[in-house]
Amino acid sequence: RAIVKARAVQPIETTLQLAEIVSSQLPRPKPGQSHPATRSFQALRIAVNAEFHELVDGLEAAERALRPGGILAVVSFHSLEDRIVKRFFQQRSGRAGQGSRHAPVTEQEAPRFETLTRKAIAADEAECAANPRARSALLRIGRRTDAPAGPVDRSALGLPRLVLQGDR
Repeated sequence: RAIVKARAVQPIETTLQLAEIVSSQLPRPKPGQSHPATRSFQALRIAVNAEFHELVDGLEAAERALRPGGILAVVSFHSLEDRIVKRFFQQRSGRAGQGSRHAPVTEQEAPRFETLTRKAIAADEAECAANPRARSALLRIGRRTDAPAGPVDRSALGLPRLVLQGDR
């Protein structure tokens, strides 16, 4: 609302103007926290570049391209990306959620990947000291099986849904 209001007065022409508008609407950051507008700019970049859809497209392409025994290693840099990668490997390795009293058991396809890491691998202290950008990186690894590639159930991957004006 603040952005729309500011645009009614005059066009927003610089990122600094936009950052100031966003900052004015958020609580003051605590010492050591990133700039308040950082997440807003990240969200804009993700939406404009369709980064999550590109990620899923890349995972599907890797599955089709890898031969049996091939290794897929994916580095994600924030929790939304990692959730998609984690669910992709769960879905493709046959470890997706089983049925419950609320949801029927679904037929499991042959696993297309064998996960080589139970949990994501994070950078250790030494690597973070040498490369501060590594602090948020998470690595997940899977080995391709001989099951044929197939379509991915995107709805089960946790892709955030973009709400456009009028969709409410």
